[in-house]
Amino acid sequence: MPELGTMHIGELAERTGLSLRTLRHYDEIDLLTPSGRSEGGFRLYTADDESRLLLIRRMKPLGYSLETMRDLLKVIDGLAADPEDAQLREHLDAIRAEAIERRDKLRGQLAAADEFVEQLNIR
Repeated sequence: MPELGTMHIGELAERTGLSLRTLRHYDEIDLLTPSGRSEGGFRLYTADDESRLLLIRRMKPLGYSLETMRDLLKVIDGLAADPEDAQLREHLDAIRAEAIERRDKLRGQLAAADEFVEQLNIR
């Protein structure tokens, strides 16, 4: 049984819609490290881990590489430790600008897909 305020990998997978394999892979590549381990060695995750994982999941449709995701998480962690770090803040602003560009590109692709689907409504 998980410690109070923690969850096992299966619960985290269910809550986030990601597979156990993906969560294990993220742990192996240090993208999402569990907050702890049970006495039996099982991964234990917290609500903060879940939030971090949801951030990662939201980056996937924008086509970010795992390396870029890791970079962003380092920036976020750095700003949590030192909110006044101007260099990190500038880096976050650049990531945000790129995310907006990627989002806008996806919007264009979605509009084109909607047009295509509409054209298939041939009677």
